[in-house]
Amino acid sequence: MQIVVAGATGFIGRSLCGALADGGHRVIALARDPAKASGVLPAGTQIIAWDLKKPGEWQRAVGESEAVVNLAGESIAAQRWTPAFKQRLVSSRIETTRAIVEAIRAAARPGICLVNASAVGYYGDRGDAVVTEQTPPANTFLGQLSVDWEGEALQAERAGARVVLLRIGIVLGEGGGALEKMVTPFRLFIGGPLGSGRQWFPWIHRDDVVGMIVWALENPQVRGPLNVTAPNPVTMREFARTLGRVLRRPSFAPAPGFALKLLLGEFAESLLTGQRAIPEAAQRQGYQWRYSELEGALRAIFPAG
Repeated sequence: MQIVVAGATGFIGRSLCGALADGGHRVIALARDPAKASGVLPAGTQIIAWDLKKPGEWQRAVGESEAVVNLAGESIAAQRWTPAFKQRLVSSRIETTRAIVEAIRAAARPGICLVNASAVGYYGDRGDAVVTEQTPPANTFLGQLSVDWEGEALQAERAGARVVLLRIGIVLGEGGGALEKMVTPFRLFIGGPLGSGRQWFPWIHRDDVVGMIVWALENPQVRGPLNVTAPNPVTMREFARTLGRVLRRPSFAPAPGFALKLLLGEFAESLLTGQRAIPEAAQRQGYQWRYSELEGALRAIFPAG
């Protein structure tokens, strides 16, 4: 299968390209900086320069492929949420997805699969309530952004595409993601939960994010929203306690909610609230997790503690 990956140089994309190539697929990565991409992507990955404002080779690649995986989008944790940065979060997702969908529709190739990123931020703060793919969206910035993002991707169905929406949780792995920032205080013996610690932490190991994407690509019955999370979410307090145990460090120093709000502004709300997200759709359709329990996932990332 020929598969185009947008956002290939990111924390998830690099691992995905390797897994797809190992599985015998031909991988084409769309990159705004091809030279940089060639330094981080697996050997054998075809790299095509892309610019949303310049149609050309990248659009032809999309039209000639059996599937597209769109992971592109500015990191929500890149900086404080100013009005200008929030607009960047929106445009980096909506405009990119719209351009990809337009290329799919122009190709008029029925049966193409679009696997498009979204986030569990779709649901907002649900307290202790169990969240499945049937739970409605929240009336928050991230909730509305996720709704609009998914809405753009679903336009590909008009061209006969199969669309899968990845509502991705908090991804754990080496070399990036949320864990890279969270582990530093523990290494310094000042680790602990964020805020009250009672909020839910919908984690997933990066290997299972990649595994779920490959599974969705290769199984034509999979479509619509998928909660890309482990089947056993934990509270923030339990996450901190488990991380401390794996690293052999204390976990008694919580980061006060008011301090996070002063430091991070509106973004702090996404850290101080959470979702008890259950991957009901993937469970029902038979995906097998490599890491279903948090401690096993963390020990795989930090084998020496």
